[in-house]
Amino acid sequence: MVIKLQLALDLVCLDKAIEIAKKTFEFVDFLEAGTPLIKSEGIRCVKTLKELFPENVIVADMKTMDTGYLEVEIATKAGADIISILGAAPDSTIAGALKARDDYGVEVMVDLIGIKRKLERAREMERMGVDYLVVHTGIDEQQLGKSPFQELKEISKQVSVKLAVAGGIRPEKVPLLKDSKVDVVIVGGYITKSSDPFKAALEMKKALTQLDDNST
Repeated sequence: MVIKLQLALDLVCLDKAIEIAKKTFEFVDFLEAGTPLIKSEGIRCVKTLKELFPENVIVADMKTMDTGYLEVEIATKAGADIISILGAAPDSTIAGALKARDDYGVEVMVDLIGIKRKLERAREMERMGVDYLVVHTGIDEQQLGKSPFQELKEISKQVSVKLAVAGGIRPEKVPLLKDSKVDVVIVGGYITKSSDPFKAALEMKKALTQLDDNST
């Protein structure tokens, strides 16, 4: 299994996001229009990323909590291939998002951030038929010393849906993923805040490739 690298462009300036994406896109499988970028620049940032990087999968991190169909539709029409919504949303919102997915031929990624009973919710989301689950430790929780690795390990043993992981991941932390099933590793600040994003993205890709090689 080849682990995909997703770059979270959690920035507020589209020009800066484009600058970083141009330096890193060859190492990145998924380019994410982060929630701050969408809130700051509007849905046009998704359209711009898709136009500039047509070979990359474009993720719109909408963090949808309501109007699931509508928000997936909006992001899809802007060019998103995958739309990320919140697992904390009502099931009716999840169902609406999945209906839009089926209508438009995209994928839905459900983020488990902020959910206390993540395994229980992960099983529910798997039964509903989501495409990806994200085991995510947010920035505020990271500052309290939390990380996603143990939760990912537990969830990966219990569900078969594709899994992504996010939360302060750097090359030296990649070995912590070795006992987990993971399909996508989401990296933000390590690359976007680096003085050399090209080098940082290359280091992350090498670390994931080594993990893949060691697991085969």
